[in-house]
Amino acid sequence: MNIMTYQTLLYYCYSPIENAEQFAADHLAFCQSLNLVGRIIVADEGLNGTVSGTQESCTAYMEAVYADGRFNKTEFKIDDVDEPSFIKMHCRYKSEIVHSGMRNPKEIDPNRQTGIHLEPKDFLEMKDQDDVVVLDVRSNYEHTVGRFKNAVTLDIENFREFPEKIKELEQYKGKKILTYCTGGIKCEKASALLLKEGFEDVYQLHGGIIKYGKEAGGEDFQGQCYVFDNRVTVDVNSVNPSIVSTCRNCGTTTAKMINCANPVCNEHFTQCDACGVELDGCCSDVCKEHPRKRQYDGTGYYVKVPQPVNAEKISKRKHKQIIKGS
Repeated sequence: MNIMTYQTLLYYCYSPIENAEQFAADHLAFCQSLNLVGRIIVADEGLNGTVSGTQESCTAYMEAVYADGRFNKTEFKIDDVDEPSFIKMHCRYKSEIVHSGMRNPKEIDPNRQTGIHLEPKDFLEMKDQDDVVVLDVRSNYEHTVGRFKNAVTLDIENFREFPEKIKELEQYKGKKILTYCTGGIKCEKASALLLKEGFEDVYQLHGGIIKYGKEAGGEDFQGQCYVFDNRVTVDVNSVNPSIVSTCRNCGTTTAKMINCANPVCNEHFTQCDACGVELDGCCSDVCKEHPRKRQYDGTGYYVKVPQPVNAEKISKRKHKQIIKGS
């Protein structure tokens, strides 16, 4: 029997952080002291992270987060894994823990107004009612590989495009809107934006798809759930599982999602093993012949490497700054 000795923690917390940039640097050092790997975003508005390590290290991390009064309402989604889900540890300061795409992000504050949180069992009971619309607020590559049955999906590459898509949802204003995402963090802002735009009955799946899988068996979630680590996707449905995605190249049913081996392309897409071998992990013959193509090991997951400096882009940016300053 394979005994899993590692864990992966998915979490977020909207809570104001003073000197957040310094906090990010200190928090990185703390995570490294616990030998954790993962990715954490720190902003003035809070924390958004996924970390992975031994059970002891993960327990110590959770205890430290809870001990900080600012984050004692944090909920951790815990997965047992047979190896760490990242290779390195990153903790970076950004303007938002989820990029909202708004010119003034402070117009919405999930601590003041957000959708009604539905526990998984309540979401399960409500989702098929006639006056309900289930809304996926995730990006294309996420809902392509897995989504709730009959969910409304949006054609967006990043969540920052969500505000522009709200007008497409006007037809549902008289219904109850049930939003969902991977772990709940995007729904905090998506539901707040919907309320701001006049939608009245707005709800969100508390804990997201991950918690729904653990507490409601993932019933009626079709396909797999995309996660932001080297597992890429995980199973969540133990009740009526299915696969809804197909290979981009041949159309065969597959749940495997990879990044194109050509780092210049790096497109995220579903590809079956046979096409992966034939195209050497690339999305096309053109990318397969690219001189910078990475070695394909069958996973389609690559450690991020620094890209060459784009001198032209830097020059244009400096030119704009000079014009603004004149």
